[in-house]
Amino acid sequence: MTETGKLLIAAVQMCSTNNLEDNLNRACERIQEAADRGADVVALPENFAFMGSDEERAQVAQDLDGGILSRLRRIAREKAIHILGGSILVRSSDESDGRPYNTSVFLDREGTPAAVYHKIHLFDVSLTDGASYRESSYIRPGEEIVTVCRDGITFGLTVCYDLRFPQLYRALARKGAQIVFVPAAFTLVTGKEHWMPLLRARAIESQVYIVAPAQFGRHDAKRQTHGHSAIVDPWGAVLAQASEKECVIYADFDVEYLQEVRRRIPVLDHERPELYANTGPDA
Repeated sequence: MTETGKLLIAAVQMCSTNNLEDNLNRACERIQEAADRGADVVALPENFAFMGSDEERAQVAQDLDGGILSRLRRIAREKAIHILGGSILVRSSDESDGRPYNTSVFLDREGTPAAVYHKIHLFDVSLTDGASYRESSYIRPGEEIVTVCRDGITFGLTVCYDLRFPQLYRALARKGAQIVFVPAAFTLVTGKEHWMPLLRARAIESQVYIVAPAQFGRHDAKRQTHGHSAIVDPWGAVLAQASEKECVIYADFDVEYLQEVRRRIPVLDHERPELYANTGPDA
């Protein structure tokens, strides 16, 4: 963090396809663009390196030391920036379950994978337009809530469908998160009505900055995403929002403003978790 208590954050919006090499080249170009503009943190969207069919995606799963992250690690070191690899498919070490994880990786300024988050909530839904998604059929769910502290700032990691689970964001705030990433490939149908209200709600209720780099546009004959990548402050103000194109958006993280918001309405102090613990269906 700079002496002013601010950090320049960049979120990349992409329209990835099933051409891994082209996607990766474009992602790296956008990271370079952001770094040259002075960004301290650059975040990529969910599935930034590959947006193909379920069968195709299973074939591009890698280990954490694979070629996709190697490219990002090199740029992080060269530019001395943090990079959020929105999500890639990472092989599981559990041979009894062949499904990979949908994984977000936070690289620090040395290019070290400082945090690895496997998407917890999987997108198994049937939408009003007739589209049906069963992410759990080819993705293994994660089991751990993940934060990482760098430059005196604590970052929280989430992915796309996680956005609908406010308890995860409150848990991240409880773990000290000040900035929470939401790399996404939100569907066009749900995104029109829910994307921005959910981003603002998660920022307001947990008093964090939300950084949401997203996929946009048509990826193939069957898949179209909403886009509208955004950066939202803890008061719920939309600091930056992408238009309908591949681009990079920017906003400052201001730690003093974050602290002011939390002093103004101290919801984390007023919370009464002992009353919420036994409210589930099995209570």
